[in-house]
Parts: sequence; C-alpha cells; structure tokens
Amino acid sequence: MRKRNYVCIAAMLATMLMTACNGGEEKRVYEFEDPVVVEAVEGLSDDFIFGCDMSMLIAQEKSGVVYYNEWGEKQDPLKTLADNDVNMIRIRVWNDPYDKDGNGYGGGNCDVDNAIAIGKRATKYGMGCMIDFHYSDFWSDPSKQMCPKAWEGMSVSEKADALYKYTKDSLKKILDAGVDVKIVQVGNETTSGMSGEKDWKNITTLMNSGCKAIREVAKEYKKDIEIAVHFTNPEKAGKYAGYAKTLKDNNVDYDIFASSYYPFWHGTLDNLKNVLGKIVEDYDKKVMVAEISYATSYTDWDGHKNTIYEGAWGEFNYELSEQGQADVLRDCVATLAQLGDKAIGVCYWEPAWIPVPDNGDMTRAQLWEKYGSGWASSFAYEYDPKDAGVYYGGSAWDNQALFDAEGHPLSSIQMFTKIKG
Repeated sequence: MRKRNYVCIAAMLATMLMTACNGGEEKRVYEFEDPVVVEAVEGLSDDFIFGCDMSMLIAQEKSGVVYYNEWGEKQDPLKTLADNDVNMIRIRVWNDPYDKDGNGYGGGNCDVDNAIAIGKRATKYGMGCMIDFHYSDFWSDPSKQMCPKAWEGMSVSEKADALYKYTKDSLKKILDAGVDVKIVQVGNETTSGMSGEKDWKNITTLMNSGCKAIREVAKEYKKDIEIAVHFTNPEKAGKYAGYAKTLKDNNVDYDIFASSYYPFWHGTLDNLKNVLGKIVEDYDKKVMVAEISYATSYTDWDGHKNTIYEGAWGEFNYELSEQGQADVLRDCVATLAQLGDKAIGVCYWEPAWIPVPDNGDMTRAQLWEKYGSGWASSFAYEYDPKDAGVYYGGSAWDNQALFDAEGHPLSSIQMFTKIKG
C-alpha cells in the first residue's frame, strides 16, 4: 500500500496549502502526494449528477470498518464524498433480504430501513438520493431477476398490485423519515426481466405500477421526483433501441433511461454515446450512467476473489491505478457531455466497499455472515441456491473502491471536483 502523507501532524499541516471558497465558507483542499491529473469537462450543468452508490455502508460500519478523511481524521465517508463534490447518493432496496429466522442474505441487507439510515445521513450533508428498487429479495442483474418471496405464485395483475402498494408504502416511509429523494429507479438492470417475469408485456405492466405509485407519492408530497428505468449491456447491438421502443409501445411513464457502463464489460464509449444518443433523439428522454467503476490494482484485500483480477476480461484500455479510475470517469462524463443537457449524470458504484477487519473476536467470514458486509451470506442459500448458496463471501469490489483497505481516501476521490472544474 502506498505511503500516506498524513502520518503525523507535521505532515498534515504541511499539506494544508490551499483553500477554496465554497458558498461563502472555506473549503480545505488536500494535496495528495501523487494527485490524479484530470482535465475539467466543459459545458456541464450546475446540477449535473456526480453520484455514488453507498448501499453497503451500514453493514460495513457494523462490521467494524472505519473511514477517514484526507487528513487522517475519522469521518463519515458520506461527508468525505460531499466534500469532494458528490451530490447524489444511490441506495438499493430489496423487499425482504432475510430468512425465516431473521438472518440477512448479505450484500448490505438492503431493506427500506437501511435506505433510510443512509439517506438521512446523505441528506444531512446536502446530497440528494436515488432510490433503487430491485423488486427482489436480493441482487437483480442481467443474470437473475427473482421474484420476492411474498409475491411467489401471484398472477401478473396480483403482482402488479403488490408492487404498486410496496412502492408507495416504501417511498412514503423513506420521505417521512426526511430523506431528500430526487430519483426513484423502477427495477435494476432489467435486461432480462423483473420480479420473475420474462415477457415484456408483463414486465412493462409491473413497471407501470411502480411508476404510477411514484407519481402519486410525488404529487402528495409536492416533490419533484424523477423516475428512472435501468438497463445494461449497451454493447449488444440494437438492445437499447428495442427496450426504449417497448417502453414507449406500452406507455411506461418514465423520465430517465439509465445505463450501467463498466469499461471492462460494456464496449466503447463511442458506442455508449451512440445508443444513449438515440434514446435522446428518438424518445426525448434524459439519460445517465447509473453504475460505473474501475480498479486501482489486481490486489485482493479480503481473500474473496475480485471482479477484476489478473487474466480477467482480456486487455484493459486504462491503467489499473487511481489515475486510471479518474480517467475512466472523466472520459465517461466527457462522452455524456456530447449529448447535451439530456445527459444528466454518472454514479460510481460502491466506492466504500473495502475489506472488513479481523477484530480478534470475529473473523472476516463471521462478520460477513453476521452483518451482511459480504456480497452474500450462507443464509442466502434458501433464496439463491445456485449462486449465493455456492459462492457466498466477501467483497469482490475492494480493488475498485475510492478508499484504501484501511479506509483512507485515494487521490481519485478528487476526480469529481476536478471533472466539474
């Protein structure tokens, strides 16, 4: 691990060389020993979203993870992100991520209460929140879109009614807690389905129920809440155009077409610009990248195999480093900027999902099991036996975080400010 220059007070004082005016208040600017170099992207709107998905935060903290600011002081990582111009926190929500005995499935045990706990803290630091309803009891992604346990055996119309009520009740609970909700996502990476449904007529029926609930709550609370749909695999020719047409043909009432974009999976930025540009041009919808990240190295800090490892995914177009992280985000933002004001932002995925410490009393594996700080616990077997039930464990993302293994910010955390200019 590279040496930090805030080891002692003298070093800390030596680095506090600059201040910047921020809304009438002085903002400390930390000078890293090896800062990332990032050219500002011209033409971004003042409200362009620089987001981070922080859904693992509570489980991490319960497991003993401690975070610091740039000066080596213990600090809420949400504040550290806010201090570095992150203005939106994305939070996933699962319906019931627990077994019959109350044991969590892991992955942050991301129920509504978890979203409220994170959302209230984000709101305190002046950040908006993006609520990401998976409409599942555990991870939803292109490979699986499982039905919540409570909805098993329901017809599509019954499931739509249940989804409507669940969305409305959950969103109202989050708003009543004081969370500043700006965007609500109807499904997560719904490339292959949603809530166990595979037929697109049925999927859009469920989406329409979610959208209706969000519109009604927004009206009741007199809040401007936008609705996002979320897809992935933009590299697959014609897919995004097909999804957008299906949404229009079935009158899905949404505002934002969101895409995942991981450069090691999802093709070129030119292709991303083209497919999202067609959404803007043909359907006059806003677009954003709801998930993006990159690695600093091949290092595996917690013994659970990482998504990016040596030999994975062929050659990388960016160096594995803090500078590489900044280059990936900057290039993505610059690509979106070419689409004009309809391109509204990016969201870095799980920048604080670092290793949990062995604390002397409990091993990492025990902490993952007890607090849900690994991607899955063994208790998820009952719901997801083929994947979580076999491969449960820790973080596959620790080498893509914006904090080091001890919780100190990397220099790449300043990329949001530098891109903004």
